[in-house]
Amino acid sequence: MPKTGKNIIFILILSIAAGLMGCSSATYTSRYERENKKDDTGSHQRFTDEETDTLTVDSLVMDDEEIPDDQGIDISTVMSQLDQNSSTTDLDADNSTMKEKMLMEIIKYLNTPYKYGGNSTNGIDCSAFTQTVYHNVLSLDLNRSAREQFKQGVEIDNREDLKFGDLVFFNTRRRIKPGHVGIYIGDNLFAHSSSKNGVIVSSLDQDYYSRRFMGGRRVEEEDIF
Repeated sequence: MPKTGKNIIFILILSIAAGLMGCSSATYTSRYERENKKDDTGSHQRFTDEETDTLTVDSLVMDDEEIPDDQGIDISTVMSQLDQNSSTTDLDADNSTMKEKMLMEIIKYLNTPYKYGGNSTNGIDCSAFTQTVYHNVLSLDLNRSAREQFKQGVEIDNREDLKFGDLVFFNTRRRIKPGHVGIYIGDNLFAHSSSKNGVIVSSLDQDYYSRRFMGGRRVEEEDIF
């Protein structure tokens, strides 16, 4: 074959090879960019900044293997200790005290299942539970996450100083503190939405909660209870 013909064939082979490599590279790059764009879009659509913050605090807030497998404490023991001088014969919204109103709101949510991001009787997480009770009873707006609620109000270090209605916090996460929040209702009892048992009343004397207690916060400073 003439030398010129060989050169032409060699050039054609190089051109074809270059074209194939360029196509492969372009296809890979395009696919990678599309996948990244798709992933980014999905991420932004699913979580806002507020939702992401809540996710880190309230999803899987407790180690289910260690949480006491109890069904909660009968809240009637607390109801029986309300002011005996109250003229209220039935706990209606018009005649009840603020303490009774908060207990009624808590009772409404008892046995509600835990649901990350939920804020209704169909499902609710720990900080949404405290936030909802405070809003409905006291018209007071708490922050959305346990970590942010821990920054509100007056700090209560000792369990002995807790009063009805105080927020109580627990160290239930390894990297995020606090990881769990509830509402103190007296006699070392608190109402909360447990990731394992839903909304229940538990005792601060239980080993799990006693060892993880971080302190309380008194958000409502007036003596309304």
